[in-house]
Parts: sequence; C-alpha cells; structure tokens
Amino acid sequence: MPIVPLTDLGSAELADYTSLTDVALRSRSEPERGMYIAESSTVIGRAVAAGHRPRSFLLEPKWLPDLEPLLAQVGAGEHGDIPVYLAEQDLLQEITGFHLHRGALAAMHRPALAPVAQIVAGARRVAILEDIVDHTNVGAAFRSAAGLGVDAVLVTPRCADPFYRRSVRVSMGTVFQVPWTRVDPWPDGIDALRDAGFVTAALALDDDSITLDELADDPPERLAMVLGAEGHGLKARTIAACDRTVRIPMAGGVDSLNVAAAAAVAFWATRSR
Repeated sequence: MPIVPLTDLGSAELADYTSLTDVALRSRSEPERGMYIAESSTVIGRAVAAGHRPRSFLLEPKWLPDLEPLLAQVGAGEHGDIPVYLAEQDLLQEITGFHLHRGALAAMHRPALAPVAQIVAGARRVAILEDIVDHTNVGAAFRSAAGLGVDAVLVTPRCADPFYRRSVRVSMGTVFQVPWTRVDPWPDGIDALRDAGFVTAALALDDDSITLDELADDPPERLAMVLGAEGHGLKARTIAACDRTVRIPMAGGVDSLNVAAAAAVAFWATRSR
C-alpha cells in the first residue's frame, strides 16, 4: 500500500487513532481484534522487537527516513501492505494532546495474555501490582522492573492496563520487555505462586513487618513482591495471605513512598549481587 499523506482529523484512515477512546481500546481485549497505540519511534521499535504486529503507522513526514528500516522490516508502506499515513505535527498534536517527540504513532495488534504459570516459569523475582489505577505509576513500575532485573510482572484484575497509551509511554516501551499477565482470581492467586515455590512479600506498613534490608539480607530463592494501590495500599486480605510483610525504613516523619518509587527501591534492594 502506498504511503498516504493526511491533512484532516476526520480522515477515515485515522479511525484507529481517533475514533476509539483508550477505554474502548482496552475493552477490545480479544487478540484478533484488540489493539493499543504505541507512541514514539523508540517505543514502536521495542514493540516490534517484542514480536507485536503493527496495524498501521502514523508519522510526521520528516521522521519517515528514520523509520524506513523498521517499515521495511515489518512490511509497511512501500515495502508491504501495512499502511503508513503521514501527518504534520499540528495534526499529530490534536490526536495525542501533546507535542509528540520524534513524531510517530503506530496502531498495534494486542497479543494474547499468557497464563500465570507460563509467565513465572523460571523467574526468580516477580512483582505484583494490586489495583494500581494510575497509568503513570504502572508505566514507571514496569520501567523499574526492566531496569533492575525483575523477571516478570503480574497485575491484578482491577489494575490499570500496562498497554494504555500513558503506561506505554512512561515505561519507554519496557512494558514489551518484561513478561507480564493478569493474575485472576486475586488474592487467591497467591496460593498458586506459593505452590510454585515463591515466597510472597507484601510491601505494607504493619506492626509485624520486617524491613526491606532484612529481606534483602536473607532473600528467598524465589520472591514475589506485592505492591498496592495508591492511597490505601494493599488490601488486608492480601497482606494476610502473603508469607511476609515488608516495610521500607523511612525518615523525616514520612510514612511511605509513592508506589512507583517504592517499587524502584524494592527492586533495587532485592537485585542479584
């Protein structure tokens, strides 16, 4: 299919980018129809490297030469039947709501989620995100997981979608690097992790908690760290179901950190040495 220049926000070719809200994109979870939007050449490249298939590309014309190798790799534009649409920066900004760095978007097919057992097979450290609703926090947690060597991430049924546009963007595409899936039911899924040999550690303020230093000094062979929602943190039932409760020692009269910051600290402290 030839490369198609676009000048109108109402162009039918832009339906994937403008007609579906993020809620609609998330609800179309069937892998044969579901999709997500990847923003920036870096994120798109990481999605393709992870084996995700593009539906179409939407680029600012000046970035077309930089994307040519990737377009050729996936069979897009002049190299194949995946359409490539061109739009100037002001039109892209209308679509995204902000200035798009290295102006590029791609509508991507959403891959099917693997079962929990497959995701954690061979993993030594796993992070579990319970009901975290802020997409920035989800993306930041994934970026820390990727950068600090966490092997897999599990998200609970009510946790925000890691493939939501803001989550993907904040993670810099690392949501495509770290294996992840949804754990359902929850917190009953803790039993399956325990059966697989994981020690589950709830990060929470509790009178019976140990410090993160104590956990790091004597780490279990397989560790699953559970981080809770903004505000109230982990549910009482989740804390009760976990093997250990762990707190990050704090100073200055501060009782806790933002969940994304707490994730980074916990991942760093428990890294392999």
